[in-house]
Amino acid sequence: MTKTNSHKTKTSTQNKKVKDSGAKLIFGDPILCAQFLRGYTDIELLKDVQPEDIEDVTDRFISVWQEERDSDTVKKIHLKNQEDIDTLYLITLIEHQTKVDYDMSFRILRYIVLILTDYAAEAEKKQAGCTALKGFRYPPVLPIVFYDGDRNWTAAKNFQERTALSDLLGEYIPNFQYLVVPLSRYSNQELIEKEDELSLIMLIDKLRSSAEFHELAEIPDDYLEKISRDSPESLLKLIAKIIAAFLHRLNIPKEEIGDFTDQIERRDFTMLFEHFEAYDVQAERAKAGAKGEARGKADSILLLLSDLGAVPEALRERIMDETDMECLDQWIRGAARASSVEEFTEKYLPDLKEA
Repeated sequence: MTKTNSHKTKTSTQNKKVKDSGAKLIFGDPILCAQFLRGYTDIELLKDVQPEDIEDVTDRFISVWQEERDSDTVKKIHLKNQEDIDTLYLITLIEHQTKVDYDMSFRILRYIVLILTDYAAEAEKKQAGCTALKGFRYPPVLPIVFYDGDRNWTAAKNFQERTALSDLLGEYIPNFQYLVVPLSRYSNQELIEKEDELSLIMLIDKLRSSAEFHELAEIPDDYLEKISRDSPESLLKLIAKIIAAFLHRLNIPKEEIGDFTDQIERRDFTMLFEHFEAYDVQAERAKAGAKGEARGKADSILLLLSDLGAVPEALRERIMDETDMECLDQWIRGAARASSVEEFTEKYLPDLKEA
């Protein structure tokens, strides 16, 4: 089976939402990833982690899976002042599903085996036979599920609970637990008290309809002023890009999204939420139907590509004309990962490049 066919048959139920690209960008940025580890995991070892301590090694592992979990990431965290080992591997799995994934513990087990196998191979290259020595130690692997679904996460977090006869054979069964960070557990006030860029993104991510924007109008001015004042320009642009992906989920007109994200990039946080118009999302979707949904996905793709460079008219028209939802979902993920418009075109629409 080809990669493209597998991509279509196995991921359509997992990563259909535009917001996948936004969430992937959060963990792809070292500043936002460090903020998440310091402020949202409650793990003492990570309370002082800095952006420069984080190395993205996702591409070494994600390509192994036929289902190509584009929203999963693998980080190598360089630990300070640890005598036994100076490396921790972090797996972040981003879930937006309405239904809880009850096979999460097994999926994580496969990641852990891959990571430790890769680590052992690298160690053997440096010192042949070292993994057979008594003093050799594997690095810890911390699996985290970032979940922003509406339902409670009810899946077993320990792999033993997913295994038959674990009450009799427990000591012979892999025993590990993954950490779930559910966005719904944070109130708006708790997020505001964190006073960082990630908290603003998570406030937007919590919205389930554009009508809920009025709840954010009460955000304290000093909170927005601090983010506006202290955030580097590159991070503000990334925040705008992430939030744009989330707003597309709400079927909000692109002109309104553009005005909102322009305010962020220009550090104009004054009354950021005051004049945001509310739209009846369900009514708009029913009216627009499949054509409107396809148009929204196409707009999202073009938005992501425009940040990489000029989008040729032929490519723009081809994307806008596409109505296959699975194909558009694939292009959204591809646009989020591409490093250039040319790379995206060559991979997904090579006939346009040849023309």
